[in-house]
Amino acid sequence: MLIGLFESLRAERVPVTLREWLDLMGALQADLAFADLDAFHSLARTVLVKDERHFDRFDRAFGKFFGQIARIDMEQLAQVPEEWLRQAFDRLLTDEERAKIRELGGLDELMQQFRERLAEQKDRHQGGNRWIGTGGTSPFGAGGFHPNGMRVGAKGGQRMAAKVWEQRSYRNLDGDAELSPRNFKIALRRLRRFAREGAADELDLDGTITATAREAGMLDIRMRPERHNAVKVLLFLDIGGSMDDHVAVCEALFAASKSEFKRIEHFYFHNFLYDHVWKDNRRRATERTSVTELLRRFNPDYKVIFVGDAAMGPYEITHAGGSVEYWNEESGEVWFERVKRHFRKVAWINPNPPDRWRYHQSTQIVQQLVEQKMYALTPDGLAAAMRFLA
Repeated sequence: MLIGLFESLRAERVPVTLREWLDLMGALQADLAFADLDAFHSLARTVLVKDERHFDRFDRAFGKFFGQIARIDMEQLAQVPEEWLRQAFDRLLTDEERAKIRELGGLDELMQQFRERLAEQKDRHQGGNRWIGTGGTSPFGAGGFHPNGMRVGAKGGQRMAAKVWEQRSYRNLDGDAELSPRNFKIALRRLRRFAREGAADELDLDGTITATAREAGMLDIRMRPERHNAVKVLLFLDIGGSMDDHVAVCEALFAASKSEFKRIEHFYFHNFLYDHVWKDNRRRATERTSVTELLRRFNPDYKVIFVGDAAMGPYEITHAGGSVEYWNEESGEVWFERVKRHFRKVAWINPNPPDRWRYHQSTQIVQQLVEQKMYALTPDGLAAAMRFLA
């Protein structure tokens, strides 16, 4: 039966191998999931999916294969063991829902009415106040109204069912989706180079065991510096104007970057890089940092990341005086080339979808300046940028 799920996963391009599928079969034989669709979903996803980027594809395949659960017919529904129903009720119902069920005479009375109407009803019913159907006021069905009822089938309309009988809905997550706080860190972790530096304040268990053995059992505790990501990052963030549309996602990216990289410096610019940047937008007119100073302060091994939509007038990049805020003596293109010559790796992250890049001449100019190392602000795009910078 479940071979259809395997075929659905392959059809959705989830990279599932035969070895992983056999592991799932072994887990089922060990009764790790039984008569519980949610438990089987969690088990199957844990065994079969090795990359979070494929969760959305897995859920789509899972939903297609088990979609008939939401469309189960009355004859099949009547054959569901009562013990399964009771266990589901005990597990899912809140105290408030239990109180509402008692208003109908208790769970036994609700189940008895449910069985009687299943036995009497022969076809689909729409509307009304008795049969199991949709759009009515019966205690059983979907899409209607009853304060203490049982939902059977698709999602209802009043959100007042005492039990929801439907296929669980899972949040989409794919490599082409826009980034969310859930997957920022996962993509950024591709840029890692671990090192142990600083004070020795972490227990070295392996070293302690080895040293103790050498001392014939006399405890010899060894300490070591904490292991951390030694990559150094210089982050430039476009702020204001058209970037206002991307504030939320850029804030999440900034927070994730601060969490993942212990050695990170950030600066702001508007539209494009010129002779200065700043760290505090409230004081950008008075507290500026010269780009020349940055080139002196930071070594070439820093990984440089620009975040911006690269959507502006082309002259803002190519001409002196092109800045919309002040008269820049040299063009932004000149300053950007200086940054490229100093640092070994420079990448540009663009929050606009790639299919829009061709509509902005300025975006195409920036792509040329970064030698096509412009990446979309998606999980796959950010992961590709991290691979380049690594």
